[in-house]
Amino acid sequence: MPSTVKPSPEHASAWAELALTRQPDPRQLDNIKAQLDLVLLALETLTQISSEAMLQAAAELNLSDLVADRVALWRLRQSSPLRRGQGRKRMDVEEARALVLIVHHLAKRHQELIRRAVALLEQLTEQNRAPHEAALLGDYLDNFSNAYEERMESDILPAPAQLSHLALKLLIDLLFYSAPSGNRRLWMALLDRSL
Repeated sequence: MPSTVKPSPEHASAWAELALTRQPDPRQLDNIKAQLDLVLLALETLTQISSEAMLQAAAELNLSDLVADRVALWRLRQSSPLRRGQGRKRMDVEEARALVLIVHHLAKRHQELIRRAVALLEQLTEQNRAPHEAALLGDYLDNFSNAYEERMESDILPAPAQLSHLALKLLIDLLFYSAPSGNRRLWMALLDRSL
């Protein structure tokens, strides 16, 4: 079924790159929703962006029909099966595509900060030092852990070391998603991890 969404002309090819030949099954879509929410959580806790910044990105991409306001954004985020008190049980593929473009748009905008954080992580790893020793990474890890514990189901909370590992993996992923073909990389990663 062809898409009815009309992204801005400069983003139409990026939208087309995220087309699917077949619809994901419900389990795959649940995995996509969970992974996409985690990527957004990492981006939000590193850059301190607000829901307003996400809505502004949707407007700039001409995707406001899919992500119109804070309530719509909240419902999309709440569709993750990892979330506490899921407010909405479904997210369709068009909405997932819109969030992928929003993540890429915002990651590109904050690419310098993402690069600096990843460079610090590499430097500390080479020196066998803990990531928390750098203020930027320590703040990110604390913010990510606090937000994760606050928003996600308590019966599936990972141990602190696992949560830090997840946050650092997502940080590295954000670097790839901020690249020129980052929207495609994120989409492919979501599809691969949903199987």
